[in-house]
Amino acid sequence: MTLDDIFTSLFPKGHDVANDKGVLLGSAPLQSGGSAVVIGVAGRIPLGVDEAIRLSRHVLDAVEQGGEGPILVLVDSDSQRMSKRDELLGLNEYLAHLAKCLIYADMQGRPTVGLLYGHSAAGAFLATAAPTRALVALPGAEPAVMDLPSMSRVTKLSIDVLKEKARSTPVFAPGLDNMVRTGAVLAVWDEKISLAEQLESLLKDARKSGDQRDRLGKIRNGRSKAADIAERVHDLALLSS
Repeated sequence: MTLDDIFTSLFPKGHDVANDKGVLLGSAPLQSGGSAVVIGVAGRIPLGVDEAIRLSRHVLDAVEQGGEGPILVLVDSDSQRMSKRDELLGLNEYLAHLAKCLIYADMQGRPTVGLLYGHSAAGAFLATAAPTRALVALPGAEPAVMDLPSMSRVTKLSIDVLKEKARSTPVFAPGLDNMVRTGAVLAVWDEKISLAEQLESLLKDARKSGDQRDRLGKIRNGRSKAADIAERVHDLALLSS
């Protein structure tokens, strides 16, 4: 689906989302009433300090204005922008700030939903898609926290070793299927069905449930230990309080 197709299916009543050189900012009415704040990255652009601070500002403005409408984050990006200027300006802090803005908005009653419809990798993925309460994807999306060549350089393990590990352990492997198995991606939407209806269904569940990633990872055999460890840490924290 093209971005225009996605908007048409998500918001049949229209929208006022602007695409300014790959930065998506705006809002749109929901099928059930109310409206959603919409931000995102389009056209597979890299996410740098300029883009991150604009997205952060839009999220914080939405929180300041109040309301309970969701914040929808559409993502089709490259990785973070790897330039000397961005690094000198503290790109890591800008990306962390954007992630924290999305988490803060969700804590303030603005449920956040990420929609991966293209590519996303590394810092851009971690700052936009990953911090949302519920992350969904369209078929053909290409998420990766780190590709295997990069992972090989960091871990000093050969590509062949990493490929073998990826076959049995999804956390070692990029790609949508592996993200689903680990629980990072809640669901892959059916692009042949109204995205507006699928969003409404998701929002009903999202308002009731917390972060399900660790539990989904256990159920889907993608992360067998995360849920049990998280539960154990929680129990120990209660004992010590």
